[in-house]
Parts: sequence; structure tokens; C-alpha cells
Amino acid sequence: MSVDYIQTENFHSAYYNSPIGMIKITGSENGIRSVDFVDEQAPKDSQSHPILDECVLQFDEYFKGERKEFTVKLNPEGTEFQKIVWNKLLKIPFGRTVSYMELAKSIGDVKAIRAVGAANGKNKIAIIIPCHRVIGSNGKLTGYAGGLWRKEWLLKHENAFNRLL
Repeated sequence: MSVDYIQTENFHSAYYNSPIGMIKITGSENGIRSVDFVDEQAPKDSQSHPILDECVLQFDEYFKGERKEFTVKLNPEGTEFQKIVWNKLLKIPFGRTVSYMELAKSIGDVKAIRAVGAANGKNKIAIIIPCHRVIGSNGKLTGYAGGLWRKEWLLKHENAFNRLL
């Protein structure tokens, strides 16, 4: 694994080369703002930042199968409803999945299933806020911003290590 850093305005970015492709991590002193899969390569000039260093360390542990939960400080940007959904996502155990319907029930409104799906899709902190653990009611994998192949990989990865941790 390798990592490179850049700074833009008040936010800093690290590029982390994971087993499922390049991940761009963006954050500030207030926490991680986004974790995105990107096709771009890391810029040549880079600087380290403590919040990003901690996040990179936790990603290393996660991909090695040594970490089930991320503890890095988060600073997601979204509506109050989105933040409620994202907080529910954080409670899905490592290696487990829930349906969009179960997620809607957990916030107390089964009629909100489409809104829950939309909020899930707006999650900008991939893997850490585990939207990859949400599946269709029929058990099939549905939508993932990083591609369904990554969602499948992440779920298999967690299932493989769930027995070991």
C-alpha cells in the first residue's frame, strides 16, 4: 500500500492505494469529509496531516483484516436526515448486511425506504460509513458509487475476516 498527500484550502487530501483501487481521503482538523474511489494518480507534491495519517493507518488495518471498526473522527456534510441514516449505517456490524427496508424501519419510517436509499447514495465517506453493507430486500447487491464489484469485494473481505477477529 502507498499513500500521498496534498492540501487544498482548509482541507487536506491523501491518496491511498488500496487493494480495490486508489482512494482519495479528504479531511481537516474537524475530521474526515470524504473517502472516494478515484481513477487519478496521486500528485507528486504531498504533505502529511495527522487526521489523514490516522485514517490511512486504519485503512491499512482494515484491508489487512485487523480492524472491524473505524475510530477516526468524521465530519460528514449533509442534511439532518442524511446524517440520521449515516449514523444508522455506522451501527451495522462488520461482515453483516441489512436491507434498505430494515434501514428505513430502524429510523422509524418504513415509508422512507426511497429517502433512505437516496441518503445512502449521498454518503461521501465510503467504507468508513459502511453503505456497502446495505443490500436489496431480495438479498441482491444494489447500487454502490464505487461499483458493484467493489461492494462485493468489501463484503467478501469482511466475511472472510469476520471469523478471524
